[in-house]
Amino acid sequence: MERRHGKNLCFTPGVKMSNFNIRLIETPEEMRLVEDLQRNVWPDSETDVVPLHMLITAVHNGGLVLGAFIEEKMIGFVFGFPGIETTPDGPRLKHCSHMMGIHPAHRDGGIGFALKRAQWQMVRHQSLDHITWTYDPLLSRNAYLNIAKLGAVCVTYRRSEYGDMRDGLNAGLPSDRFQLDWWINTRRVESRLGKRSRPTLKLNHVARSGMRPFYPLHASHLTGNLPQPPEHLPPFNDRLLLAEIPGDFISLKSKDFGLARDWRFFTRELFETAFEKNYIVTDFIFDKNEGNPRGLYILTHGESTLDEFE
Repeated sequence: MERRHGKNLCFTPGVKMSNFNIRLIETPEEMRLVEDLQRNVWPDSETDVVPLHMLITAVHNGGLVLGAFIEEKMIGFVFGFPGIETTPDGPRLKHCSHMMGIHPAHRDGGIGFALKRAQWQMVRHQSLDHITWTYDPLLSRNAYLNIAKLGAVCVTYRRSEYGDMRDGLNAGLPSDRFQLDWWINTRRVESRLGKRSRPTLKLNHVARSGMRPFYPLHASHLTGNLPQPPEHLPPFNDRLLLAEIPGDFISLKSKDFGLARDWRFFTRELFETAFEKNYIVTDFIFDKNEGNPRGLYILTHGESTLDEFE
């Protein structure tokens, strides 16, 4: 695929891009647009903006910056670069997807999925098969995109990955993160990104399967009927676990910061324990009910899910 400034890239199949296009970003002028968009997505922390000179250097050394545009207005971007990971067979190359941002006025329009799909195609052209990135596991919309729609899996929980963050979205809470594994040449991923993509799971699928929640959630009038985490983890007895998180954690945090901290420390214990016991995060259900959104992770025991993503 040619890397020429000004050429719109036709990333097909399966992504409808009727009102925006995606193209490679390589020039200083367009990298300035990436700087500006970062300020809109992560406000109040100028020191967290990845500057133009670092973006240019990464692109000139195997990195990728892809932008989504409506005419000449940038409404989204994804940025990554080559990295090295340690394996039992020695070091190997991967792609580290460091940052993706969508302008607040253009979210929920499929732009994030289209950007990641374009990244998937470009990295495969580089003959790599593994992409990693991090995200806050308490953000249901991010989980839905990353796990359910893209087919990434997770076995790694990182405490306070970025230290104390100062931007408007992350300030005040430990910056715990999932590190995702996106095995981009697998049937699992291709089934989600191909022409006939696998449909995402819904709550009615869970009901028909007979799966029961790993723990019940309760709401209290003392916290404005916001969901509260359990006081203790139940035993890990089942092969499949259905672990619910707040459907809108950002809203919950704005209403009750102490409750948001409780959720951070509960889910830290939940996922660290699960990964120690060889469970894998393999799917996510997001019910976008505006009055009461729900987000539920599906964790499966490692030995029973290898055929899903190898």
